[in-house]
Amino acid sequence: MTSGTFDLDELELRMGATIDAFKRELSGLRTGRASVHLLDPIQVMVYGSRMPLNQVATVSVPEPRTISVQVWDRSNVSAVEKAIRESNLGLNPIIDGQLLRLPIPTLTADRRQELIKVAHKYAEQSRIAVRNVRREGMELLKKLEKDGMSQDEHKKNAQKVQELTDAYVKDVDALLVSKEAEIQKV
Repeated sequence: MTSGTFDLDELELRMGATIDAFKRELSGLRTGRASVHLLDPIQVMVYGSRMPLNQVATVSVPEPRTISVQVWDRSNVSAVEKAIRESNLGLNPIIDGQLLRLPIPTLTADRRQELIKVAHKYAEQSRIAVRNVRREGMELLKKLEKDGMSQDEHKKNAQKVQELTDAYVKDVDALLVSKEAEIQKV
């Protein structure tokens, strides 16, 4: 945000980006069904650096309860297997040449509660990020009021920022409720 002008659309874009990031985090939470997004957070140590799994292998879902990882370079198979095992997703890869099969085990009640706690943590981080965007917008409005913006315009814009914040926090809450239901029903 530029320091001289107030742009509500830019605030909305930044809050929207927070929601998109939250959706990506939620898609990585395992719900008992196979999903290629489940492995998105995994970083593999190859060629002397950390790389996202999807940059060293092709991830697919051949069956509802199985993920398949086709590693492109045979020398990276053990690194990919190690990264998956250490990812704390509860997956045990079965190696078949350059292909790793990941059977998705059914969720226990304890694991479901752990996943719900993780989802709540992601939701809180997203709410904080939305509120930080709100705070930056409000600080800019205060500065602009000192620099000559009328009080009425300041109040009008501050109200718009608050309404936008409330709407995005409500979106975070709705996504969380949906993910909780998904985790519980599987």
